[in-house]
Amino acid sequence: MKSFLNKSLGVVLAGSIIAAGFNANAGNPERAGQAGASQLLINPYARSSGWAGANGARIKGLESQYINVAGIAATRKTELMFMRSAWLVGTGININTFGLSQRVGETGAIALGIMSINAGKIERTTEDQPEGGLGTFTPRFTNIALSYAKAFSDNISGGITLRVISEGIDNVKAQGVSIDAGIQYHTGKYDQIHLGVALKNIGPKMQYKGDGLSSQRTITSAYGTEYQLTINNKSNAFELPALLNISAAYDIYLLKDTTGRLKTHRVSVAGNFTSNSFTKDNFLVGLEYGWKEIVMVRAGMVTEKGIFQGEGNRTTAFTGPSCGATIEIPFGEKKSTFGIDYSYRFTNPFGGVHSFGARINL
Repeated sequence: MKSFLNKSLGVVLAGSIIAAGFNANAGNPERAGQAGASQLLINPYARSSGWAGANGARIKGLESQYINVAGIAATRKTELMFMRSAWLVGTGININTFGLSQRVGETGAIALGIMSINAGKIERTTEDQPEGGLGTFTPRFTNIALSYAKAFSDNISGGITLRVISEGIDNVKAQGVSIDAGIQYHTGKYDQIHLGVALKNIGPKMQYKGDGLSSQRTITSAYGTEYQLTINNKSNAFELPALLNISAAYDIYLLKDTTGRLKTHRVSVAGNFTSNSFTKDNFLVGLEYGWKEIVMVRAGMVTEKGIFQGEGNRTTAFTGPSCGATIEIPFGEKKSTFGIDYSYRFTNPFGGVHSFGARINL
């Protein structure tokens, strides 16, 4: 039964990847700007962003919560992580991310992740005082995600995430929920072939509400009497930026021992196709070299239509390349590890995106 399930899932995943190739010119760029909660498209993690997020098929642990939640099932026992990103350097935007994943039973794992965006202080203006002078306000963006993943066999794992979304200022807010789901399949003589599918940001529409949408107006009656009236304006509801990730990866072991492989020198190549509901589709490719899973260096590239055709055609600040590195040091008798991650994403304009953080695997 397990063998049949493994083969069937492999066929489904392979078919999805082939189908993605035939729909490479899909996407909905004409709908760009119609969705909200765009912070759901931000990858706050340094390790996966270092190779452009192309590793959705082989990502493991807490970081899987963003790209493919199925990877959380690979949590060994307990993982703690803190990440900080300087987003589009020069804008003053910083992103803080904290997470915890815990093994549950023999094959399951749960995870909690919190991402908070500090957009800095913005000058407050009104219709009467468009130049400001009224102080400042601070936009707040917070996502809280709770995930569960399970390994159904040695080859297959799947998971689901429930995410609570909150954004707004002191007098106008929007809140909502979304669901992510993902599956990973690993096969090959040395378990070196990886396939994955993830559906992200599925949920009901969100809408801004609050006193900030109301305004005072002076009304003159038919008898010439003036009086103040509060008018409440209603904002339009907006959809979430749903997307589908289809990914594949292959591990190459440069040296082999009696078991058929040595993890001393590993080279992994990965690719991901992202079908976006409201923007252009993306192709992501990445390459990572690992030495004993202690030192890892990686690079990646994000491509989409027009990204290499100059600023007149490029519709994103990101120019494509990214790179990063990890040092993960083992300690203790239980093979626990302490890791430091860093990545850089190239942009124009602004000074790129620096992401760094620390993690502990117990």
